Amino acid sequence: MALPATLTAMTRAEFLAWETVQADKHEYWQGDVFAMVGARQVHVIVSLNVATLLKAHLRGTSCRAYMADIQLEIAAADAVFYPDVLVSCDAADLAADRVLQHPRVIIEVLSESTAGYDRGAKFAAYRRLSSLQEYVLIDPDRLTVEIFRRTDNDDWLFSTHDSARGLVLKSIDFEASLVDVFEDVGTDPSPTT
Repeated sequence: MALPATLTAMTRAEFLAWETVQADKHEYWQGDVFAMVGARQVHVIVSLNVATLLKAHLRGTSCRAYMADIQLEIAAADAVFYPDVLVSCDAADLAADRVLQHPRVIIEVLSESTAGYDRGAKFAAYRRLSSLQEYVLIDPDRLTVEIFRRTDNDDWLFSTHDSARGLVLKSIDFEASLVDVFEDVGTDPSPTT
């Protein structure tokens, strides 16, 4: 999350129209517009690793992986975000041009400045998406993965994944080792023997 842009308040519909002609990306939260800042290299590497693994896994299915530049509109939370990586299997999303609304999986790569927001207000907004089955937080500094899964009771279960379990997304039958998730990050998350 960045500092609010200096703009007058606008509706979500006004924001979506305005955002199409902006040179820089912005997120929208209940009338406020926030300019996005550039990411650290480690953030980009991890996002690309995960998106690449997901793209290969989803090839030939009715699901698709998206990265950073696709907008996610959450009408129930009056918000529009740019998740780092998301997966949608929804026909309307697959046909959409710029804005998705029905993700099955959302993945955020944490940074020191966004970790609290990604765990708090942003996750609260994401939970309002009935299509969302798994929310993943990847910490490239600690080489950890946290996964929140929606239960049949509409509760959320939390689990951490270490190097032995890797990244496991049950809703799309996906598994990847943390070595693959953190490839080229510079520190090997493999267990030592």
